[in-house]
Amino acid sequence: MVRPPLSPEERERGRRLGALLRAARGGRPPAEVAAASGVSLEALRKIESGRVPTPAFFTVAALAQALDLPLDELAAELAGPGDGTALSA
Repeated sequence: MVRPPLSPEERERGRRLGALLRAARGGRPPAEVAAASGVSLEALRKIESGRVPTPAFFTVAALAQALDLPLDELAAELAGPGDGTALSA
């Protein structure tokens, strides 16, 4: 099965997700968050940089849990228009 290309909106939402996760991580080292979530460091880096704009739900859930970031808040932030701001951590 061939996956259809992502829309510009989907790519932008992926960039916003990465920014939100990076902001929630704050000063914690990426390796610490990766270990706490069970997500590989490389995957975390790709998500935070927007290179993986549509990570799997369970990947996002694991990262959110490791960052003490409620999924409902994360979803609400991503559902709104992208204004360049991130959740306060």
